[in-house]
Amino acid sequence: MHFQVAADISFTHSEFTDHDAAGNHIPGAFETVITAGATFDLPYNLFGSLRLRYFGPRPLIEDDSVRSDANTLVNLEVGYTYKRFLAQVDVLNLLNSKDHDIDYFYTSRLPGEPAEGVADIHFHPIEPRTVQVSLTYKF
Repeated sequence: MHFQVAADISFTHSEFTDHDAAGNHIPGAFETVITAGATFDLPYNLFGSLRLRYFGPRPLIEDDSVRSDANTLVNLEVGYTYKRFLAQVDVLNLLNSKDHDIDYFYTSRLPGEPAEGVADIHFHPIEPRTVQVSLTYKF
């Protein structure tokens, strides 16, 4: 039996060096990033891993008055090896997080909105829970 745990944690404070009336924050610059994982090899040729990714809140505009929310993603992998075969199941977004994968702040206009548009947060959602199954033969 073999078990391993690893983690990386990053804290930053990013700003533009030239003073600007709009503000000095860099839109989209991460302030906190954490990745952690555990991998294991078990008897009977079983293996797996559990991985976590955390992105903390971040400024979306230079004056830091609009910020994204934090997001967390957990993925699971389990598998079995037998001679030259490998069977594996991956569960992506194990906890079915509804967080945003990435956020942007800009002005856009939908039908029925004012001609000058509406400034708002636009986002790409984290993909919903997904299960992937694979079978590999090594030759």
